[in-house]
Amino acid sequence: MNDQKTQPVKILLVEDDSIDVKAFQRAMAKLKINNPVTIARDGVEGWEFLQSCVANNRENTPNLVILDINMPRMNGLELLTKIRADKNLNQLIIFVLTTSNDEKDKFEAFNMNVAGYMLKSDMGNSFIRAVELIDSYWRVVEFPDPTFIPKQEVEPAMA
Repeated sequence: MNDQKTQPVKILLVEDDSIDVKAFQRAMAKLKINNPVTIARDGVEGWEFLQSCVANNRENTPNLVILDINMPRMNGLELLTKIRADKNLNQLIIFVLTTSNDEKDKFEAFNMNVAGYMLKSDMGNSFIRAVELIDSYWRVVEFPDPTFIPKQEVEPAMA
């Protein structure tokens, strides 16, 4: 079994709305999901946290990030751009959980390889559905072993 499946999934929730943070936490509790969740109140806090993880040998690096788009200081798409440009973080699994139903936002998010884009439609149910989806995703998807280093294929010598 993939060792990643036996370790608790560490989540970084990047969300500026305290009501949405509480709704997410309630959904986790209702579904009896006890994974560690770090809260960042905007993209700047999220970026600073991720940078501290890299600086500390990736010890507390989250396995997945859930981010809102509409936030002060640094919005979710700006944070997503920084994550994808960073060689130490670009493989993070990222879900967008937002009120933005703007097609441009969806396009930009998927263009940066998000695992999913979910709308906060009604407070309680949308968070429960989102948490269920993320939990199922993590249980079903097979991830490569982080210690695996692919062998370089050697080109045949020219005769």
